[in-house]
Amino acid sequence: MEIKGQAAIVTGGASGLGAATARALAASGAKVAIFDINEKAAAEVAAEIKGIAVTCDVADAASGEAAVKKASEIHGPARVLVNCAGVGPAKRIVGRDGPQPLADYERVIRINLIGTFNMMRLVAAAMQPLEPFASGERGVIVSTASVAAFEGQIGQAAYASSKGGVAALTLPAAREFAQFGVRVLAIAPGIFGTPMLRALPQEAQDSLGASVPFPKRLGEPSEFASLVMHIVGNSYLNGEVIRIDGALRMAPR
Repeated sequence: MEIKGQAAIVTGGASGLGAATARALAASGAKVAIFDINEKAAAEVAAEIKGIAVTCDVADAASGEAAVKKASEIHGPARVLVNCAGVGPAKRIVGRDGPQPLADYERVIRINLIGTFNMMRLVAAAMQPLEPFASGERGVIVSTASVAAFEGQIGQAAYASSKGGVAALTLPAAREFAQFGVRVLAIAPGIFGTPMLRALPQEAQDSLGASVPFPKRLGEPSEFASLVMHIVGNSYLNGEVIRIDGALRMAPR
């Protein structure tokens, strides 16, 4: 798909992988709407890329509907959706204080998996009646899974469950939307230098990077964004979960 001039939505676009993706899309000429719960941070990135910021709880039906409507009114219906909104707290299923509170597990599933599904269903519905390009394509949806979907570590049960759900959602959605020319993919990143990881001591960052076979470092958000841009531009990519992890395979802990 030729992205120049097209409307795009990036959830979780106020920081990390989402912000890098928003910048890459804008640099290619897209009209970018940043959906985020952090209104101030979203506004700062939007001002930088000359996009718009829309406050949105991705897992709430009404909030999602209002955000998609607002973005469409300003930029037109989105041809690209990139789901980056997510959380990743670490907690054992049964810890020193007993079983993990069910509310903690529900929160991760709600944001990471239900939030991804919510935005997918809303944006895909708006894409389907659009005029197709000459190739027959109407749009593309890229979600963020994780290598934890396949090799979740101790303490990652909730996170791995949510990202495993995102991975499993990808193919059936791609098959369903194929008749409308809407592609659906997911990216499974390894250890990336997001603000959360960059806040760790340099020694801890170096240790994490050393666990990657090659290159021995944390991934850069711009590298994630570069893969998003390739997916958008390569119309034969569909229904796949693509790992970007330097050949990393996570150990149990």
